[in-house]
Amino acid sequence: MQQSENRAGEAAVELTDLPNALIACKVLEDVFIDDHLKAQFEALFLAFDAGTTFQFFKSFRRVRVNFTEALAAAEAREKLHKSVFNGKEMRLYFAQSVLIGSPSLHPPKPEKQFLISPPASPPVGWQQAPDAQPLINYDLLSAMSKLGPGEPYELHTGTPTTPAVIVHVCEAEQDSSEGEGEADGEGGKRPRPKIIQTRRPDFTDTVTQ
Repeated sequence: MQQSENRAGEAAVELTDLPNALIACKVLEDVFIDDHLKAQFEALFLAFDAGTTFQFFKSFRRVRVNFTEALAAAEAREKLHKSVFNGKEMRLYFAQSVLIGSPSLHPPKPEKQFLISPPASPPVGWQQAPDAQPLINYDLLSAMSKLGPGEPYELHTGTPTTPAVIVHVCEAEQDSSEGEGEADGEGGKRPRPKIIQTRRPDFTDTVTQ
């Protein structure tokens, strides 16, 4: 008695796990066009369940057959699978049900919305960061204030292993190419133009932020 009850319970569990819909693949194209042939196709499944509904997908040549009970779907699949309809073999498969956890589609979580471009709304707890204070290089300002025209300036102090980098500013009255100017039309030499130095900014003792 206990073994028969266990078998009946297992059969009930297996039956409820089966889907109540079948997918007919590689259906004849005439079924989607000819109403008489479509009625014959539907009659094959209505014999197992009078409440059967059909969904025709012409582009894929498939038909979804929805039964009211899983037992009727199992019986129809057992009797009609690989059977010949209008000269062509018919193949039936159980429709796979996809569980998404909810019948409706929910929006993404707020902490994930920043991945959308452009974002629909900022994530929870997001705060705009204040603008960073500008960086002022006081060493550079001090060096610029001490730089005078015609005076050398040491950019990098030398070490026992590295050389020093010193900039020498050319003086305006010094012309290293004296006597090498371009000749004018009368056979004389015209002086080369002098390079006007850029005026340095006014020096202030205090720097206001």
